[in-house]
Amino acid sequence: MSTIRVSLLIAVLTLLAGIAPPARAAASGAPLTVATYNLRYHNAADGANAWPLRRAAVKALIRFHAFDVFGTQEGLHDQIQDLASLDEYGHVGAGRDDGRQAGEHAAIFYRRDRFSLQRNGDFWLSETPDRPSLGWDATCCKRIASWAQLRDAANGKTFYVFSVHFDHQGVVARRESARLVLRRISEIAGSDPVICLGDFNATPDSEPIATMRGALRDARQVSLAPPYGPEATFNDFKWHLAPTARIDYIFVRRQFRVLKYGVLSDSLNQRYPSDHFPVMAQVVLE
Repeated sequence: MSTIRVSLLIAVLTLLAGIAPPARAAASGAPLTVATYNLRYHNAADGANAWPLRRAAVKALIRFHAFDVFGTQEGLHDQIQDLASLDEYGHVGAGRDDGRQAGEHAAIFYRRDRFSLQRNGDFWLSETPDRPSLGWDATCCKRIASWAQLRDAANGKTFYVFSVHFDHQGVVARRESARLVLRRISEIAGSDPVICLGDFNATPDSEPIATMRGALRDARQVSLAPPYGPEATFNDFKWHLAPTARIDYIFVRRQFRVLKYGVLSDSLNQRYPSDHFPVMAQVVLE
């Protein structure tokens, strides 16, 4: 074989090798950017950090980072309506106090042009999960989880998203909430793909997180790219101090490949948009 033919053959093989990875990626489906964001409830006592002074920054962050699906925690009805003004998103989720609008929400937002809502629901983190109720040793707050089944127009596949907010005081409540959430995931989603995200009010070395990791994968641990940003997710609005607690998580079933994971410490004029950082992951449904 002549030198020219050998060179041409090598060039063709190199070209084919170079286009193989995109072909595999296309077969797996389009990447999906998911996030969880504790909004900090609308509290006038927060002064310069009160919701009316930071809602524009929250909305700008969501749009700039182009979240496809995101769960929120602590948002009161007016805050959920403020985010609903981002008209590219639909949303679901009820208030924890009455199952309608009252109290904090664990809402789920999704891009209307990519996802269609198949079904959704809510349940309470308590011994009586089908009605508004206080759970176990929680003393001040009802806690709610919201879920949605979405169909992705990019590949026709469906998956479930669960947004949760565990109690901040009750040790038993956090432990039992993790067990309840996993039971409900099995009952609602069966073996289908699942993303469970939220504010778990628990650090990585705690029993509730060990329980969650026993059934689902912690996106930070399985990200193909090195984790981005700080490890801690709670900043307490203290821009001048390093955050110390990781309490917000994204968990996925094995059908999802996690391409990258990050904790977004965006700020504006030395102020954070919330007392929690949003946590995001880019995933692919295999």
